[in-house]
Amino acid sequence: METVKTVVYALLIAGAIRTLFFQPFWIPSGSMKETLLVGDFLFVNKMAYGYSRHSCPWSICPIPGRILGSEPKRGDIVVFRHPVTGGDFIKRLIGLPGDRVQMRSGRLWLNGAEVPQVPDGEFVETFERQGPMGSLPRCANGPVGIGGDCVKPRFTETLPGGPSYAVLDIDTGGFGDDTPEFQVPEGHYFFMGDNRDNSQDSRFSRAVGGVGFVPYGNLVGRADRVMFSSAGSSMLAFWTWRRDRFLEALE
Repeated sequence: METVKTVVYALLIAGAIRTLFFQPFWIPSGSMKETLLVGDFLFVNKMAYGYSRHSCPWSICPIPGRILGSEPKRGDIVVFRHPVTGGDFIKRLIGLPGDRVQMRSGRLWLNGAEVPQVPDGEFVETFERQGPMGSLPRCANGPVGIGGDCVKPRFTETLPGGPSYAVLDIDTGGFGDDTPEFQVPEGHYFFMGDNRDNSQDSRFSRAVGGVGFVPYGNLVGRADRVMFSSAGSSMLAFWTWRRDRFLEALE
């Protein structure tokens, strides 16, 4: 019953406090696996980086600009608005203003230095339809039949002065594995998904569905913790809740 109460309270809060402080967010895709799974439900801390035009609707708030927040840090998991469509995206912050970012043979390079990455086993999930969109996961060991094990090699990556986190690899040789060097403009940020071969992020231009460089004003907030998680097509399908992801901290 305590588990049910936790979820009910979270849903009630989500309907009541899309306000200045927090924004509910349900993970719709697998671009941040294994850090975030399809069906994870979380609250985004809209005050993490201070006030902004979109997070403070009242006339008493300082507009433009932000106050009372910290600067975004490499490794933060951030919800931001797509610079063209305005849709909400969630990715990991990799490049700060002035940074040089490049992918070479599937490895991340930052300011001319290779970011340390070490093998860390495999991420295994069931090959089945996930979330309300019913999408199927991509697998490194494909083709895989429904109900089979979908496997992706996992690596631990450590940003300079930042956190360590898991990244996944599905295939090699794509544009996302070998890119030009990107110079992050002032006032902008460079984002990537942890599921590196399944993420339309700053490596891709907006013309092909990517996000390009994201302006500071488009940052919504930082994601710090999963409140609960549903493996089914609806948050209300309690029989599909993942019991091991309640109140799980994010890295």
